[in-house]
Amino acid sequence: MIYSTPCFMSGGDRFVEVELGDEMSFDLNVRVHELAAAIREARLEGVVELVPELASLLVSYDPDRIAYVDVIKEIGSLYVQMVSGHDRDMDSRLFHVPVMYFDPWTQECIDDYRKTAPDKVPDPELLCEANGLSGRAELQRVHSGTEYWVAALGFWPGLCSLMPLDPRATLTAPKYNPPRSWTPKGAIGLGGGLTCVYPDRTPGGYQLFGRTPMPIWDRDQRLRAFKDSLALFRPGDRVRFVPIEREEWDYVEAKVADGSYAHPMVEYQTFSVSKYRAWIADIAQE
Repeated sequence: MIYSTPCFMSGGDRFVEVELGDEMSFDLNVRVHELAAAIREARLEGVVELVPELASLLVSYDPDRIAYVDVIKEIGSLYVQMVSGHDRDMDSRLFHVPVMYFDPWTQECIDDYRKTAPDKVPDPELLCEANGLSGRAELQRVHSGTEYWVAALGFWPGLCSLMPLDPRATLTAPKYNPPRSWTPKGAIGLGGGLTCVYPDRTPGGYQLFGRTPMPIWDRDQRLRAFKDSLALFRPGDRVRFVPIEREEWDYVEAKVADGSYAHPMVEYQTFSVSKYRAWIADIAQE
């Protein structure tokens, strides 16, 4: 459910956790981002940083400039004004992410895990079984058939939690148990109802079924897309996965290596929450 009033919890002497609900949904996540935007626009004295998540917002503040009780009071007031108003349009960049589905690198990772867990169903087949799909071709078609909403960043620098914007493309899957000790950089995974792109070689638990040669995190900020941030995505961005074959993979990989790769993104778009909700209502009647 989405709470009628925020739930505030202390996160030490410099942080406030603002919980807005206990579900994982687009509506709740948009409310988190709308509240973050309202706080930024209000330029509250003493607020240092905001970290929006799926259902909550972490607020960092300077206790020498604003007291904990005043942080709660100001944010609570902004929330009331926000929910009584209209849906706001949001700046939203659109990224086209090239993906080689069912690639050899994630297959190697899956095979390595199954050496000690032979009963583990290979990830693509598990996804097909869990979602009633006919096979890998349909899995690729469904997964690449929608834009994804960047709901949050976390777990690892640059790692994104992606929600499908078209409910007809919703996929779900359990996570690994126990998790893997390694995952290829750029792997595409799915756990619960979320898709992610692994920004580096890390442990992980999402089911794997593809990999992108396009970097989404760059500590050295070599490429132009990272000039302002080590992480490519921002909450409120959108992602579209574009299937590619090995020839395109090699081309992108070479461009990344020589520093000339230009991330395919559209920066001038605005996302209308009200129009999106109207579209969802229309397709629900089909």
